[in-house]
Amino acid sequence: MRTSLWTAAALIAAWLAWRSFAVPAAAIEPRSSAVSFTDRSGIPLGVVLSSGSESSLAVPLARVSPMFIRAILAAEDRRFFAHGPVDWLAAARATWQSIRCLCGAGGASTITMQLARERFDLPTGMGGKALQIWDAARIEAGASKDQILNAYVNRVAMGGNVYGVEAASRTYFGIPASDLDLAQAALLAGLPNDPSGLEPRTHWLNARARQRVVLNAMVSAGYITQNEAGIARRETLHVRKAGGELAAAQQLLFRLAPQAPSSPVHTTIDLPLQRFVQSQARDVVAALAGRNVTQAAALVIDNRSGEVLAYVGSTDYFNDAYLGKNDGVRTLRQPGSTLKPFLYEYALERRTIRPDTILADVPTSYAVPNGEAYSPEDYSSSFAGPVSVRIALANSLNVPAVRVLSAVGVPSFLARLRALGFSDLHRMPDYYGLGLTLGAGEVTLWDLAHAYVTLARGGSAIALRTVIDAREPATVQIGDRANWELVADMLADRYARAKSFGVGSVIDTPFPTVVKTGTSSDYRDTWTVGSTPEYTVAVWTGNFSGAPMRRIAGVTGAGPLWNRIMLHLYEHRDPPRFPAPPGGNLAKRAPPVVIASAAYDEWRARQGDTFGALRVLFPNEGAVFEDRLGASDPRRAQQQIEFRISRPRNSRAVWELNGSRIAAGEGGAYFWPVRTGDWVLTVRSRGAVTSVHFRVIRGAAHGPRGFVVAGR
Repeated sequence: MRTSLWTAAALIAAWLAWRSFAVPAAAIEPRSSAVSFTDRSGIPLGVVLSSGSESSLAVPLARVSPMFIRAILAAEDRRFFAHGPVDWLAAARATWQSIRCLCGAGGASTITMQLARERFDLPTGMGGKALQIWDAARIEAGASKDQILNAYVNRVAMGGNVYGVEAASRTYFGIPASDLDLAQAALLAGLPNDPSGLEPRTHWLNARARQRVVLNAMVSAGYITQNEAGIARRETLHVRKAGGELAAAQQLLFRLAPQAPSSPVHTTIDLPLQRFVQSQARDVVAALAGRNVTQAAALVIDNRSGEVLAYVGSTDYFNDAYLGKNDGVRTLRQPGSTLKPFLYEYALERRTIRPDTILADVPTSYAVPNGEAYSPEDYSSSFAGPVSVRIALANSLNVPAVRVLSAVGVPSFLARLRALGFSDLHRMPDYYGLGLTLGAGEVTLWDLAHAYVTLARGGSAIALRTVIDAREPATVQIGDRANWELVADMLADRYARAKSFGVGSVIDTPFPTVVKTGTSSDYRDTWTVGSTPEYTVAVWTGNFSGAPMRRIAGVTGAGPLWNRIMLHLYEHRDPPRFPAPPGGNLAKRAPPVVIASAAYDEWRARQGDTFGALRVLFPNEGAVFEDRLGASDPRRAQQQIEFRISRPRNSRAVWELNGSRIAAGEGGAYFWPVRTGDWVLTVRSRGAVTSVHFRVIRGAAHGPRGFVVAGR
């Protein structure tokens, strides 16, 4: 009796000791080391590794195809639910076969033993096998069979850096594990037998041969019929190429993966639209290849919610020749003229201009600190003279824009751009200068699109979103809605922009669209951004290498892709219209802006208009020139300043410098050899006299060659 009690106590103690070493189910729960993404409708977009070098996606057994469960049981452990940590019957059979053939036949490792080996990184060989048995017993002591099977199918090696059936299914076939058919399931179930030697992309024939072994095992286990196995053997399977598991928007998915709180991530992307934009980007770039255009980027945004419906960072993510992995949506590039609408809106808000202001598109020079005179010109290299604000903005005229910026002030406009979300314009105002409105800074397509969404929303700024969020997005009103509506109306006026773009260009659509183009210096970047009340489409084309294109402007570079996308969005309906801008209210907010007639003198002279008062067109009153050539420099004799005047036609002019006559005749210009000093230029013609004062000073020897207008 006492012996029986001691025996029972010993057994209980052994059982308790064994249980104390049990591995709890939580310790074997599979964890995803990758993030899966879907589009807004739940369609898979792809899988991205979030960290490390292993790609795995954990899903419950209920979301795994029953065909795969049967296939993996048939292939790896048919009696899994009938035995404990070790299948002694299978072990005895494997041992007997090894003795008979003297070939060291292996096998007999149960699913629990394989899980123990993977979970605890156990060694191979006899010692490793003993440890597998011990840890398998611990696992079975702390987890149910379903929990063990769930952990196994989500952890098992599937070739390369792919682990688990969900990651394998999406990687090789582009579908979730729940959708695997018999042929696909049998192929994947064969991979754990030799993950490196059966990887389908590199060892297709081996993987296919192993699939047949798995199908035969399923027939033997009674899971399928011989006829079903035959159909599966004949089924044609298409394995995706490396990288093919990322269906679209690759740059966006890689950006989102590190910050994804859970998987799957439901993005705002509309996959059919995304694929359309991607294919059209490739087509447009191919058509422009002869003019050295190799890349494009595009965004399509829902203005109402700020949701990004399409995100194309490059034409082909896997094209290394043209740096396809770069993200054109987030790359800093010069924006050309695309910032002008925000300047005009701000100038209207500040009452610097009003809707009926007449601006001077005439030759103009500005002295800039420590540099040459800044003389903006239009793309056409011509000047239009007096133009309305509407014409100036719609035709993207440079001189009027710089004139408005000069009146508004670079620091104030820079602050407005930052308020609109251009966070990369972080340098001091003097760095950008008056060229800020012509693209002197660098912005991203993302920030530019966000600003145009604000324009389309009447100044109501909303954050752009790439992940579905049920929360109502916050908005911030920037500026006055009436001014934004007026600027939108100007940009949508196809007749107002006809001088620069003609009627019927690619930025003209069958319905009203607010649209603006931009071209950076040396043709390195072209942009087209435009909106309806519902959508904003932003496009960039160029080269990630920074190489210039061959005289491609915004309307011919980015314009065609923008046009295709916008027409596709409204293939079956017309968009709503923008609200009409207010009538006379805006005109009453500021007194009339009078432009001095002197601003047009040189322009009139260039047009052949010689009527008007006698004026000195150049140099300007108070101009300061720096002579940066030494006295012994042989080029100094050819260094001259062109004096120019405006006077009645066929009238004789007398030129005097510091009271001494230097020339006389009917010409409207005189070239004067430069000399340092203080000078008074006087011109007399038909009884009229006009004078200007200017200086020529000795400049630094290390500065630019020749003389420059000094900033004073």
